[in-house]
Amino acid sequence: MQTRRADLTSMAAKKRSVIGGVDTHRDTHHAAIIDSTGGLLGDAEFPATTAGYADLLAWMRSFGRVTAVGVEGTDSYGTGLARHLASKKIALVEVDRPDRRARRRQGKSDPIDAIAAARATLAGTALGTPKTRTGPVEAIRALRVARRGAVKARTAALNQMRGLVAAAPEPLRAHLTRVSAAVLVSRCAALTYDPARLHEPEPATSAALVGLARRVTALTEEITLLDRQVTPIVQSAAPRTTALFGVGPEVAAQLLTTAGDNPDRLHSEAALAHLCGGAAPIPASSGRVRRHRLHRGGDRGANHALHTIALCRMRYDPRTRAYLHRRIAEGLSKQEILRCLKRYIVRDVYTALRADFAALTA
Repeated sequence: MQTRRADLTSMAAKKRSVIGGVDTHRDTHHAAIIDSTGGLLGDAEFPATTAGYADLLAWMRSFGRVTAVGVEGTDSYGTGLARHLASKKIALVEVDRPDRRARRRQGKSDPIDAIAAARATLAGTALGTPKTRTGPVEAIRALRVARRGAVKARTAALNQMRGLVAAAPEPLRAHLTRVSAAVLVSRCAALTYDPARLHEPEPATSAALVGLARRVTALTEEITLLDRQVTPIVQSAAPRTTALFGVGPEVAAQLLTTAGDNPDRLHSEAALAHLCGGAAPIPASSGRVRRHRLHRGGDRGANHALHTIALCRMRYDPRTRAYLHRRIAEGLSKQEILRCLKRYIVRDVYTALRADFAALTA
């Protein structure tokens, strides 16, 4: 009788729907599993390896039919786990970390975060669809990470050169001040100094400027190489997007990176506008006051890309210039007009991106 009762309990457990939550880290992932009412069934820790991902999913399935899994950090430590779960046809939800109020009330630990991720998935407060990171957009993103780092390093080196020139001894300062960045780098690269006199300010400054000029030159070559590598991938993946007025390879690469390899997760142009931050108004009403304000979150890189497109169109596109003059006559400021333009641009970008990815998957 007891054996039959245990078998019935096991069969009922396999039929029930369960929801998982995972708090991800570099070396380990902590998982929790809850039932359809939010009751905790168990939690456990697994290594962040291929075998660990398989064990984690098998452990979750031992409690019942896994309907969804909420994962923290799908764009960093949880990327590998998200790919594994997606390959097994598990419904994935991207979970943000709990807000500070919840953490002050509940505390902070790996099991608490994993349980919170599972319950946020069950409650529907976590709705994000993770990027798949398995197509050309992920390749573009990886190359752009290197490019962005090289651009920042070059800018820092140029700023250091300007600072050294501003405080350099007069003969050196007069030779290098009030020149463009390209001229500054070429002149600094051609400087000569006596290694035996590096204890003096002028030779030491010359030596520092020569080294910085070489660094800037090397970084420029690296950026040029990365541009040559990224541009054909972008043009092949998104021909309609790159054909939009004001959209160059770098801007298109940013928009693709924001959308991801599965842009179907962006269910509407309004969702893309919200993701781009400053292009989406949100309600800010109270009492008898009815107003909207701009969403301050989102992807700031995508917002910068929209800003670049808008500035280009305001200067060179006849239709945009006519719109600009009409709205100015209506009393709007240029800042308000720029915000309106970004929202219109999102509509063009959304349509082009969906068409490009439909062609890729056809």
